[in-house]
Amino acid sequence: MSLESIYREAMALNTITDMGKRESTAKAFFEKLNQTALPEKFNWAAEIFEGMHVKERGEQPALIWTDLVTDEERQYTYKELAAKGNKFLNFVRKQGVEKGDNLYMLTPIVPETWFASFAGLKGGLVSVPTATTMTEREIQFRFEAYEPDVIVAFEGLTDLVDDALQKADCRPKAKIVLGSKDGWVPYTRIDMESPEADPADVGKDDVLFCFFTSGTTGLPKRVGHSATSYPVGHLSTAVIQGLEPGDVHHNLSAPGWAKWAWSSFFAPFNLGATATGFNFTALDVGKYLATIDRYKVNSFCAPPTAWRAFVGLDLGKYDFSAMKYSLSAGEPLNPEVIEQWKKATGTEIRDFYGQTESTCMIGNPPWMEGRMRFGSFGYPSHMYDVILTDDEGNEVTEPDVTGHIVIRLSNWRALGLFHEYIDDPEKTQGAFINNLYFTGDKASFDKDGYWWFVGRSDDVIKSSDYRVGPFEVQALLGVGGMGQVWRAVHVESGTRAAVKLLTGERAAQTSFVRRLFDEIRATARLDHPNLVPVIDVGEAGGVRYLAMELVRGRSLHEVIRTAAQRLHIAPDAAFGALARGVSGAGVRRRALGSDANREQPSGSAVAHRQDPVVLVVNINAIGKISQVAIYSLIEVFGIPLFVELFHSLYQMLMRNFLFVCQK
Repeated sequence: MSLESIYREAMALNTITDMGKRESTAKAFFEKLNQTALPEKFNWAAEIFEGMHVKERGEQPALIWTDLVTDEERQYTYKELAAKGNKFLNFVRKQGVEKGDNLYMLTPIVPETWFASFAGLKGGLVSVPTATTMTEREIQFRFEAYEPDVIVAFEGLTDLVDDALQKADCRPKAKIVLGSKDGWVPYTRIDMESPEADPADVGKDDVLFCFFTSGTTGLPKRVGHSATSYPVGHLSTAVIQGLEPGDVHHNLSAPGWAKWAWSSFFAPFNLGATATGFNFTALDVGKYLATIDRYKVNSFCAPPTAWRAFVGLDLGKYDFSAMKYSLSAGEPLNPEVIEQWKKATGTEIRDFYGQTESTCMIGNPPWMEGRMRFGSFGYPSHMYDVILTDDEGNEVTEPDVTGHIVIRLSNWRALGLFHEYIDDPEKTQGAFINNLYFTGDKASFDKDGYWWFVGRSDDVIKSSDYRVGPFEVQALLGVGGMGQVWRAVHVESGTRAAVKLLTGERAAQTSFVRRLFDEIRATARLDHPNLVPVIDVGEAGGVRYLAMELVRGRSLHEVIRTAAQRLHIAPDAAFGALARGVSGAGVRRRALGSDANREQPSGSAVAHRQDPVVLVVNINAIGKISQVAIYSLIEVFGIPLFVELFHSLYQMLMRNFLFVCQK
């Protein structure tokens, strides 16, 4: 049978205005789909995108794109986007690229990312979305683990990619650059190809996506999704989001992460909606909302950190009359954020949940507006047989009992569930036990069926695919008396961050935690070029966290010792002088002494001077500091050491951070 009828049913379902009827229709739709035998062959790009949408809505916009820095704008109809994708496919085929070859995409939010994604699906290639924030070593590891056959990258990454290719001893069949680079083919050459291409013969279980999760205690996992698990599986995402044919949908997310494929590609294109992409370097929340207003976005999905920033604006300046649905994923939002947004737009921000290994499995569909409970992430999609179990795998049936979030496979195998951890049968078998897939997360449900996220199944962090709010952790930077500091990346925007988790005895001291986070929030409101920005402050899974801009370089310990040696000054004296100079007698020497020998948090301290008051957070490793500290340091160090020390500090970026501000 053809899957076209399934997609048509989903499109009709999401146009039902009676939400009670839509709810019952959705349940029946997924119950039918779960028992449907899929055809052995399925090429989503040819059968659904071209076979349905290009034929029936070929002149409708499929993609609206703009650059928020340059104000450049481009729009593509369904017919034009398919033609662009076909040209890409024809070009790489001429370079010897075949079905089953790996296509690495290291591209920002640009239309070419959509074109390449379409081409990969139609040509049966294995798309490997890769964040543009990756380091050379991270790229090299991926190339060594999963060799690239074709790479498309933006110009700013080509040096890193070339170095990684050389070290990994890889020779791809084609290297395509957005821009110009010796040894690379400029993307513009693709425009000379034919706008029509033959579809590959794709089996329903053929792996077409490989998403890497970063590793700390072990090697990163390679999540493999098939020709059906994402294209068909994301019908659950589209139904929970509520997208309708012709809707203009926006998702604040960066390519390279599964969420982009979820909400910027499959959810809108499955149902004949219009996707949008806004490219930016640093998020200007005012301009972002003005762009949402400009394009009359009907459905808007953003991470919690963005929602918190948006409601801090004067929302009355924008026209949200076109807005029908607002969505969030990652962590529950504060009730006041939801209320402020609802007052301005008339829509409630609905939370939903899933993993790279799945599509949307739990959430608040449109019919839950007016019935949601703040903090709850909804209830399971009918595509998934989601249950809670205890540690032995026994189902939890009582309300308000915490259990493991598990997908049961004995009744049916959810279409949106991943195919395998590529080339790793041991990890695959470890995730699937006794016909159960363990997500690694915990939750509970109440007596009315509302689900409540609790946290990870492991203790704080043990695996790299752990999410701290909207951040995916990647590597441990340090451990100290107050907690852990992890290198992380924001799963929506791709922003690199240092995330500090508050653990241990201090985390249990309510008054201390409240004071500390009040001080951090006060610091976060400051905007100064010498202050490292605070990205987010919050709580996830019962753990308090602080996310800061990730600043790289040598530790403060290394810098001070180097400067002291050059000037023949005892390092211990330099550490002590810096402590006194930055914060006066109120900070114990230990803050910059023994703890500074390791890249780990040494705690926080508030040191009171007559004027000004100096706030110091993570004092053991300076990233950027304010003029307040500079003046104090000149007094203590004198000009020679001051010049030597700060020449080093400002010439490099440090791994952890110091916040100093005037009260």
